[in-house]
Amino acid sequence: MTSNLHDLPLRTVDPEIADAIDDETRRQAGGLELIASENFVSEAVLQAMGSVFTNKYAEGYPGRRYYGGCEFSDVAESLAIDRAKKLFGAEHVNVQPHSGAQANMAVYLAMLRPGDTILGMDLAHGGHLTHGHPLNFSGKYFQVVGYGVDPERERIDYDALEQKAREHRPRMIVCGASAYPRVIDFERIAAIARSVDALTMADIAHIAGFVATGLHPSPVPHVDFVTTTTHKTLRGPRGGLILCKEKFAKPINSAVFPGVQGGPLVHIIAAKSVCLLEALQPAFKDYQLQTLANANALGDAMVEAGFRLVSGGTDNHIVLVDVFSKGITGKVAEKALEAAKITVNKNAIPFDKNPPLVASGVRMGSPALTTRGMKEWEMRQIAAWIAEVLDQPESETVRSSVRERVSQLAAKFPLYPTRLAVQVRKEASR
Repeated sequence: MTSNLHDLPLRTVDPEIADAIDDETRRQAGGLELIASENFVSEAVLQAMGSVFTNKYAEGYPGRRYYGGCEFSDVAESLAIDRAKKLFGAEHVNVQPHSGAQANMAVYLAMLRPGDTILGMDLAHGGHLTHGHPLNFSGKYFQVVGYGVDPERERIDYDALEQKAREHRPRMIVCGASAYPRVIDFERIAAIARSVDALTMADIAHIAGFVATGLHPSPVPHVDFVTTTTHKTLRGPRGGLILCKEKFAKPINSAVFPGVQGGPLVHIIAAKSVCLLEALQPAFKDYQLQTLANANALGDAMVEAGFRLVSGGTDNHIVLVDVFSKGITGKVAEKALEAAKITVNKNAIPFDKNPPLVASGVRMGSPALTTRGMKEWEMRQIAAWIAEVLDQPESETVRSSVRERVSQLAAKFPLYPTRLAVQVRKEASR
């Protein structure tokens, strides 16, 4: 191997990683991605992520860096900040968090002390690990009181939430979810928080695209802090954002850097800026509307196939299916569908009798397939295939048959065709 590795392509330097990337490209293009927290970024976002900004350290903030040579890093970050402010109507935005979890961590660090009480949605009822799960930092450093859904409607029990807030007087109420298919009443939660002198943080990681386009009520006017990821429905790179009132700008910025992070990932911030620009275009709302329509079509078709949906349906991109009502676990369902090239994830459902790694449900979502151009007809067809597999989850004959049909459908909605064409040419030349 030559000593000047900078001049050599990836396949020459590390063919094993090159193969893994090529295989993953084919996997994504050739299957059906129904994981609710995943999406496909644009070529423009991919290019920004793979740019020379990855070489640059830029500790600090635009105009106030600890390193020289940051003038163009400042351009990328300032654009991301301005675009996020415009998109969400926020007074202050920090675009540096490496993830949604680190965005949440920064808010906690800025505003809470170890041992403070937080009121967060229970993971088993649709919340997130960072909302107070005992195995997460949020559950280790704070006193956590959980709230959840009522057992009949499987929707957030706001009366019970208010009662717990009055009883425990938390320092912060955390709202938002990772597996909750219904609209969240951020305004009511914020009012409850004010009544007990608590701060509020809304984690909109899953629904950010709908909030940005006015298809879900925005928490920004009502709560103190809003965190989100930039992937999922926002369709950008994997990363996080924090939105807040201007009065909290200084403690939030200090909590992100130097509080929980060092140098920001400038190439990811540049990609965030691209995705935020894409989200400001009129076509982005059309995409979100189709995402909602597709989730409803998928959910309705699952009901017609005899499955029970948690809460009876969906208001967003998430379809949470109780598969245990049909006698199989979420773990079995996930593996069977993966073998048929349909990717979902096992997921606990409210009041689940199975352990989390087994689970009684599967979580499905419509963002990724909507990005590929699929619509309601395809969603109904996919639901029929899911039902076919789950009717005989151990049958390789059924899996093989569905796998072939999945491949045919996927081929009609090309994903990254230019990249796949390059792979084909390279393989033909070997």
